[in-house]
Amino acid sequence: MLQSPHFPPTDPRVQRHDFPDARLLQLTVAAIVVIVLWFLVRGVLPEMWRAPGSPALYFTGVAGVLLLLVPVAFVLAKRGGHSANPVGWFNAHIVCSLIGMVLIAIHSGGFLRRPPALLLLTLLALAAIGVWARVRGSRRMAATFASKAPAFTVPDTATRERLRALIIEKRHMLAELDPQAIEGTFSVNLPHFLSHPRLALAYRKLAREESLLLGSRRAVPAQQAWWRPLHMALAWLFVLGVAIHLVTVTFFAGYVADGGPITWWHLTAW
Repeated sequence: MLQSPHFPPTDPRVQRHDFPDARLLQLTVAAIVVIVLWFLVRGVLPEMWRAPGSPALYFTGVAGVLLLLVPVAFVLAKRGGHSANPVGWFNAHIVCSLIGMVLIAIHSGGFLRRPPALLLLTLLALAAIGVWARVRGSRRMAATFASKAPAFTVPDTATRERLRALIIEKRHMLAELDPQAIEGTFSVNLPHFLSHPRLALAYRKLAREESLLLGSRRAVPAQQAWWRPLHMALAWLFVLGVAIHLVTVTFFAGYVADGGPITWWHLTAW
């Protein structure tokens, strides 16, 4: 699950050591080559690497899921305000995502016509979007920030009045939500939702309305505007898919096996 790497370190002692674009491409190509090679040689591998749900493939899948949860931990740390070294988190995000994708491909046992194979397709889509965002999207974002203000439309009088009212309302909320924050740079994160859920939701709603009135997404190309929402949607879809898969193989093993032998660890064989 790859995201834009442009996170300024919150601690001045933290130096940037993120992956260059060339290294990211090399790692991604290497992961894809390993997956392709595994599918090519799968037929001559021992039975434990070809039988769905075998102990070897079961624990390979567990390891893959754990690695793929590192990006989720990154998101939670970022939203929780605890990512002191975002570049380090991002590097772990890349490495763990790619290794996890390889392990999930191996875990599939080559049976790509079953519903869980959609999780592997989701991972491939996530990787493709993430690599595009880093290699091409980041350049477009830099060009956008360097462009002149006339690229953005000037709001009419009614819109300016509504924006002014929104900002006043947001400042009133912020005084209670986070008195030390500055309205122009503040964004709601996990601690705010936990401590003031009603205010956090209301502030988030106002911020979204403000963004719509300003036409922030309309001012940039569609790919640039929507890659991250799509990336995050696919990421959470993958997490949901993993949760469903774990529940079914653990509690409905008989249904998953479809009359065949149950070779994996489970609690019930319904």
